[in-house]
Amino acid sequence: MKKEFILKIYRGTPGNQYWEEFALEFFSGVNVTSALLEIQKSPINCKGEKTTPVVWEQGCLEEVCGSCSMLVNGQPRQSCTALIEPYLKESNVITLAPFTKFPLIRDLVVDRTSMFESLKKVRAWVSVEGTWDTGENGPKVSPEVQEALYVLSTCMTCGCCLESCPQVNEKSPFMGPAAMSQVRLFNHNPAGAFEAPDRLRAVLGEEGIAGCGNAQNCVRVCPKNIPLTESLALIGREASKQYLKDFFGLPDAK
Repeated sequence: MKKEFILKIYRGTPGNQYWEEFALEFFSGVNVTSALLEIQKSPINCKGEKTTPVVWEQGCLEEVCGSCSMLVNGQPRQSCTALIEPYLKESNVITLAPFTKFPLIRDLVVDRTSMFESLKKVRAWVSVEGTWDTGENGPKVSPEVQEALYVLSTCMTCGCCLESCPQVNEKSPFMGPAAMSQVRLFNHNPAGAFEAPDRLRAVLGEEGIAGCGNAQNCVRVCPKNIPLTESLALIGREASKQYLKDFFGLPDAK
């Protein structure tokens, strides 16, 4: 006997969203992405009506690009690693919905531009145009530092941490934990450290570290297990030190 499950999807465009259900056959290894692909091949809902294929984003299909972010049973995660079988232990109906903290485009697709704009604000890069004298071969990175920075570098800008953060909302300018963690990544990079004061100044306002309410939801939902709360605490201390240095007119370290 074939086993079926239902995908109940909150879809539509801004101001015109609705729930639509699709019945699908269960098979070993099926995940949310492959289920959506099945709907794409034959978009017929549970009422037997032919409808439009569900729109969602996908890229790498191996939890690296971060593009397939959505709410699965109300929890932010990547659809490519959301296996159907564990959810069936609770119910044969699985709900999918778009993130709520970003502007909706259509169905399960949202506009995460704000996250990339935040990375610009905190200068989340290492300048290599030769402004500073970094020595003959540039600064060295120890294996210990490299290991710590690698974990931070796995951030996919997927938006799960912002979706779960109560401080990220339309009434708050808080950039969210992802950008704060990237400040830590580039400040602790030997080459990126040259611009550390500028990054710390960028997170001193309400958009930055002051906006964090320490809910710690972000670290619970991060697909890459990035120590976001640790980054927030560290950047908070470093930003406070930078504020005091600026207040007393002390020069930045060279």
